[in-house]
Amino acid sequence: MKKGMVRERFQTPESSEEQFSKLRASVSTILGIKKLPIDNTEWESYFDESGNLSKSRDYITAQILDRGLDPAVRPEAWKFLTGYYSWCSSCDERLMANSRKRHSYESLCIMCEKIQPLLETQHQGFAEVQTLIKSDVQRLYVKDAQGNALVDKNQLEKILLLNYMCNTEAEYQQGFHEMLLLFRLLAEKEHEIYWLFQFFLQKTENSCIMNIGVEKNLLMLRALIAFLDPVFAEHLEAKGQVIPALFPWFCLFFQRVFRSFDDVWRLWEVFLTGLPCKNFQVIVAYTILLIVRDQVVTEDLSGDEILMLCNNIVDLDADDLIAKACTIYEYFLKNNDKVPKEIQEFFGETKE
Repeated sequence: MKKGMVRERFQTPESSEEQFSKLRASVSTILGIKKLPIDNTEWESYFDESGNLSKSRDYITAQILDRGLDPAVRPEAWKFLTGYYSWCSSCDERLMANSRKRHSYESLCIMCEKIQPLLETQHQGFAEVQTLIKSDVQRLYVKDAQGNALVDKNQLEKILLLNYMCNTEAEYQQGFHEMLLLFRLLAEKEHEIYWLFQFFLQKTENSCIMNIGVEKNLLMLRALIAFLDPVFAEHLEAKGQVIPALFPWFCLFFQRVFRSFDDVWRLWEVFLTGLPCKNFQVIVAYTILLIVRDQVVTEDLSGDEILMLCNNIVDLDADDLIAKACTIYEYFLKNNDKVPKEIQEFFGETKE
């Protein structure tokens, strides 16, 4: 399997193929240059004396798409990206916003503590979810090289149960425990972990939720493959339910295909910017599929073999993947007049 390789051609009219070939030639230059992320010094330079951002939101998000954030910057920058802080806030206003969110979280905890005994005895589904959360969290391996615990698993269980009780749109699903772990490693205070996770789901329009966004992602992935690569699309369709079986990619937002948590954060912060387009996660999924595309077609693999190959995609580099996905989006834009309307609307302008 050749990892990270973008296909040399799509089965499209010759003029489009030539355009894409030119883009492929340019992407090698992009991928060859490792750009430094936004570090603490640069991040602090974005603020004036009162703590207001002196750089525009558009400028900052464009820089994040292009370069990413240094790990030391993420805890604060993600509060802007998720909506925890307003982009127009001063330092004092952010202190007040944090205080309000802490009090809101404490109120939620008190309310849930009061109604939890009732739910445990009279709501069968609640007891099942409670058991599932505990089982999922206990399976997490969260220790350092010396065997010391990195996180409090009881805290993770509490936040996930609270999320289930308070989030009427997104019921608990397996995989949430792995996602929440990354927010716990990003922030230490319990109310910050809870709200960052909540706002992340909202900001990404619940795209990782099975009964809300995942099904639509899979439908649009199928449509995108059919438009960009009819030969590949026909091959996948002939092998059964291959595309629907890729739902774990979206449920975990690709967490398991990367070599490190830092790579996961790098991709997720791009999703939070809304750039280069909305629903960028589907183009990312297509980009990952291209890694195995030639092997799938030339070896005429079965549906099970294709899925095994996809499940074995690991240790990807986020910067590399993002750059290639952006190149595919550029090709998509250059051929916008040929793109079906439903695909245009799905990847349309980012909503504020």
